[in-house]
Amino acid sequence: MGVDRFSLQRLALHAFDLSERSFRFSRAAQRRGFARWRNRIWMIAQQALAAGLAWLFAQQVLGHSMPVFAAIAAILTLGSSFGQRLSRAAEVAVGVALGVFLGDVFVLLFDRGWWQIVVVVLIAMSIAIFLRARDLMVTQAGVQAVVVVVMPLGDTVFTRWIDALIGCSLALIIALVAPTGPLRKPSDLAAGVLNECAAVLDQVHRSLDERDPEAGDRVLERARQVSDRMQGLDEAAAEGLAVVRYSPFLRRRRSHMVDLVALTEPLDRLTRNVRVLARRAAVAVWHHEVVPESYLDLMDLVAAEMKSSAAQLAAGELPIDTRARVIDLGATHSNLELVDKISSVVILAQLRSILVDLLEVTGMTYADARDALPDRH
Repeated sequence: MGVDRFSLQRLALHAFDLSERSFRFSRAAQRRGFARWRNRIWMIAQQALAAGLAWLFAQQVLGHSMPVFAAIAAILTLGSSFGQRLSRAAEVAVGVALGVFLGDVFVLLFDRGWWQIVVVVLIAMSIAIFLRARDLMVTQAGVQAVVVVVMPLGDTVFTRWIDALIGCSLALIIALVAPTGPLRKPSDLAAGVLNECAAVLDQVHRSLDERDPEAGDRVLERARQVSDRMQGLDEAAAEGLAVVRYSPFLRRRRSHMVDLVALTEPLDRLTRNVRVLARRAAVAVWHHEVVPESYLDLMDLVAAEMKSSAAQLAAGELPIDTRARVIDLGATHSNLELVDKISSVVILAQLRSILVDLLEVTGMTYADARDALPDRH
């Protein structure tokens, strides 16, 4: 009986542990879901508005009784354009219009049926490929051709194609006038990258002070996750540049957006250098290596300049004000004593490289940033 009671206790504890983990997972999943919704709600709202306006225009202005394809085309054009929005929106629009046009022509000549679907999809996708379309446009051409073949005819010949053109045109106008997020999104994301890198350096310092290998592993994992932020920044920068390049309402922002796009390369190098530093710090903790206090002081100062640069980017400005301080930081710490521990030397070297990256973030070229920091002498 004692064994049975012990087994029941273990089962109860195991079940409790599973329920706790399930609860934590559920809460985390909810937070991630809300974050995804929050990031895309602006785009979803634009799709909803475009669909309604396209329907209203086709029905009230053109007199079409059921302009379904106007709403569908608007949703497809905007819905497939998250990221490099304008190029993808135009691509989907061409695919939709091509598929609907060919479907209308084919139904007019040959009625509808299974073999008509085979032929019209073959023709629509072949033409799209002949036009050097990418997969997205080719797929849309085939899908819309099928939808047109199986649905009843519109009010008149080519009504559905006209509706599709209305929906696509309205969606493209919205893509130009109202991008998926504010034009300051790239600067906000760049500020987030710098703040996260600064937080990694702060955590690295704590792990070295506490000499906790598990803390070192955690900070290394956090450093690796910064790459996800860089991917979002690259997409936002490309989208913002496309918008200011093609939208007649936003061209005055082009110069500023070009400057922000130029930050992606040095920020990418900065995140890589932070990741290498975190990896070497984890090795130092594992081998009980004591990193000199002067190196840790420099790490704190570098993190502070990252936060200062992030604050200026969040305000919509290039972090030019930090340039002089970063140069002075490199000069005053150019002759720190080298120790005979490889991890410490690597950490110092990475901090010097990060200073160069920070100078590039202020708008300096790589050559000028490298020359601005004196070598050891």
